[in-house]
Parts: sequence; C-alpha cells; structure tokens
Amino acid sequence: MTQPDTWYVAFGPDKPVKTNDNATGTVRSTRTFKSEVDAKLFAMQILAKGWSASAGTLNPHQPKQVISASQIEKWADPRVNA
Repeated sequence: MTQPDTWYVAFGPDKPVKTNDNATGTVRSTRTFKSEVDAKLFAMQILAKGWSASAGTLNPHQPKQVISASQIEKWADPRVNA
C-alpha cells in the first residue's frame, strides 16, 4: 500500500491573467505531496519563478498545519531555518 499524500502547495502568478473573454482572473493550481520535504522543494521552485504560494497538510492528517503566503519562504528555505 502506498503512502497517501499529506501536504499540498497552492500556487499561481501574482499578477492577474487575461482570459479569452478579456476578463482578468487569478489562476491558481494545487499539487499534493507525500512528504513535507517534497512540498518545500516544490514551493521553492514556485517562489523562484516570482509566483506566490501557500501550503499545508491535507485532511485528515494531524497535526493540521497551514503555511500562509507571508510565511512560506521562511518555511520552505532550509537556509532560513538553519
């Protein structure tokens, strides 16, 4: 049996994106990961693109963790936590 995904990273560009009908909107996507390390590595790639991201644990994983966009760089960067 494989280990379930326990982490997610939600991400997208900071600037609104134009759609075909000339409306603007924010395009956000989410990826899930089996480990916190994998989620952190992906978040660092997203931040390197200049995009925003947030992260956290998926239900029913305990303890519940939510990392806001304002906290994600500190959470994801191993140099900050060293």
